[in-house]
Amino acid sequence: MEEKEIQDELASIRNLMERSSKFISLSGISGILAGIYALIGAAFAYNMLYNGIGGYTFDVHYPIIKDLEIVSLLGVAVIVLLASVSTCIILSVIKAKKKGQPIWGKTSRTLLFNTVVPLATGGLFIFILLTRGYFGIVAPTSLIFYGLALVNASNFTYSDVRYLGVLEILLGLTAACLPGYGLLFWAIGFGVLHIVYGSVMYFKYDR
Repeated sequence: MEEKEIQDELASIRNLMERSSKFISLSGISGILAGIYALIGAAFAYNMLYNGIGGYTFDVHYPIIKDLEIVSLLGVAVIVLLASVSTCIILSVIKAKKKGQPIWGKTSRTLLFNTVVPLATGGLFIFILLTRGYFGIVAPTSLIFYGLALVNASNFTYSDVRYLGVLEILLGLTAACLPGYGLLFWAIGFGVLHIVYGSVMYFKYDR
């Protein structure tokens, strides 16, 4: 067997091993749509927070003065989350069926576990922050824990996810240093970065 044939055979084996050990049915389109959902949610949140105030102010205190506003903001966040997760699941299932890949197995379960643990931890921590009235660091916290979840999940799916996770963490840390701009950083992290990431993933893996 010639050297080139041996190299091709080894490349095929590596490819098969990677496909069996990593979840590769994530859809780039779902990332783009998740970013759009986040931007729409941020627009609603901005209207609730800053309506009549006239933009962002460099202040550690957000203009939340009523419990009803907190509930409304949480409602917007939950809707964005549910829409994003639902879109991701639906498009991933469609992509997996097209490529003849299993959507639920050991790899996807491992991916789910390694993603949910930091996300659930972050969600509970954010709930504690809200009950204590620390509204100004909720957005940075959500970005940081989401970034940690992505970095953790990148070991079981496309390595590109790791870069998005690192950017989310850096953005969250920056937002923590600039109190009063949390919503802006949240929109950039969950909106703009997702759209950019989804576009890259689409042209790299989905076409």
